[in-house]
Amino acid sequence: MTPDEIAKLPYRPCVGVMLMNAEGHVFVGQRRDRYEEAWQMPQGGVDKGEAPQEAALRELWEETGVTADLVEIVAESAQWLPYELPQDLVPHIWKGRYRGQKQKWFLMRFTGRDDQVNIETEHPEFSTWRWQEPAHLVERIVPFKRAVYEKVVEEFAPYLG
Repeated sequence: MTPDEIAKLPYRPCVGVMLMNAEGHVFVGQRRDRYEEAWQMPQGGVDKGEAPQEAALRELWEETGVTADLVEIVAESAQWLPYELPQDLVPHIWKGRYRGQKQKWFLMRFTGRDDQVNIETEHPEFSTWRWQEPAHLVERIVPFKRAVYEKVVEEFAPYLG
């Protein structure tokens, strides 16, 4: 695909979840489909007819096993935050239909125990997980998502730690 063709593609609607524990640390998972270090917070597409908050709770459960009764929604990003995929990835991800994603982010407080997190889900996304200090969150994220993660950390900073 040419850069002009990619520029005409829409963004895929997506949600992201910053899951915070009692210590103010944030859940991150190591992506299973990457050979290099690629950590991220839970995220995924919004299904047709689904409200963003519903999608966020569904994605959280699908990727971490954490159910809605184990979280409190603390905040929601003021805007949808877009990111562009690297041009060489566009034809290979989502069948080349999107240039990237626009994401609505939710900050959620985890009220459960660590043993209630289960990344061995029906379709596992993560090979391992940990609680990460927010100050070190952005540096371990894949480069093309870093600007979005910086905005999310900045927007939710008043609620962290």
